[in-house]
Amino acid sequence: QVQLVESGGGLVQPGGSLRLSCAASGFTLDYYNLGWFRQAPGKEREGISYISSSGGKHYADSVKGRFTISRDNAKNTVYLQMNSLKPEDTAVYYCAADSSFSNVITGRTDYWGQGTQVTVSS
Repeated sequence: QVQLVESGGGLVQPGGSLRLSCAASGFTLDYYNLGWFRQAPGKEREGISYISSSGGKHYADSVKGRFTISRDNAKNTVYLQMNSLKPEDTAVYYCAADSSFSNVITGRTDYWGQGTQVTVSS
């Protein structure tokens, strides 16, 4: 069964850090392009970071300099290190995978995780 499973979300104070993980099962991430998206209540889903199959990384302006995407193909997992968190980062975070990079950056991907809640609040 093909699956992406996110973990690592939670409640954190402003300025804090979290690391999200997205583990794949049923397929190998090696040749896939990966992305992290988030959706806050009442807002549209936002693509925030992408990593291509060759390792190229891209960030939305809203997270640039604070978030870092990485992948560990040996563990079949993609990560999102989130530092200097702000209340406006509160959202459900999703990972996604597709063999096409353009599909990832447009959110039209083959595979999605179920999401993990991140809440930034004092």
